[in-house]
Amino acid sequence: MFDSYLNESILARGKKNSLIDFFFYNPRDFIEPTDSQKKNEKPYVRIDDKPYGGGPGMVMQALPILKAVEAVQKKIAKVSKMPFDPKKGSKAKKPKIVFFAPAGKKLDTEFAKITVKKFTDIIFICGRYEGIDSRVKKILKAEEISVGDYVLTGGELPAMLVIDTLSRQIKGVLGDHLSLEEERISSGEMYTRPEVLEYNGKKHKVPEVLLSGNHKLIDEWRGGESSK
Repeated sequence: MFDSYLNESILARGKKNSLIDFFFYNPRDFIEPTDSQKKNEKPYVRIDDKPYGGGPGMVMQALPILKAVEAVQKKIAKVSKMPFDPKKGSKAKKPKIVFFAPAGKKLDTEFAKITVKKFTDIIFICGRYEGIDSRVKKILKAEEISVGDYVLTGGELPAMLVIDTLSRQIKGVLGDHLSLEEERISSGEMYTRPEVLEYNGKKHKVPEVLLSGNHKLIDEWRGGESSK
């Protein structure tokens, strides 16, 4: 699901230039099947089960996800050449661990800026079904992030959004720091050539102020437009 998005445009260049990188771990690979499962559910064993207390849908089990995260932490420790102890963790800088939930903290640029400054490694846990056993979040002390007040099929799309937002804040990924919209005065309106667009018998012109060459007036105009 991630291949097409992460291997195009800015993110692909960032990876090629060794500024960012992505690794994927499938929790199914960390399931320890029972004898019954080995006999009856090959090649896939279940990662979900019925929720305690009743209710619709299925819940992802905790242990496979915890083991997958442990594998990620070992990878980080190996790259940083720091020992990893499952009980104590790694002496390397701890990664940030993120869950996705509509009730979580809203994703914004400020979150991206702070996260990039504080962390070099981030683990995204992408849930499915009705969600993930809540003990995972409690054990890992993960932060819940929301990309909007709606429910999605899984955490993959939110993860892509957060990856994109964070990557833009890493120096060199965009190439030109001025490309960061929040670092310059911008408005909801923008124009390019031709100066006069003829469409359906009408002429649509670029605002005169943008053609004036007066950057002070242009910035004032953009500031006014962005506040509307």
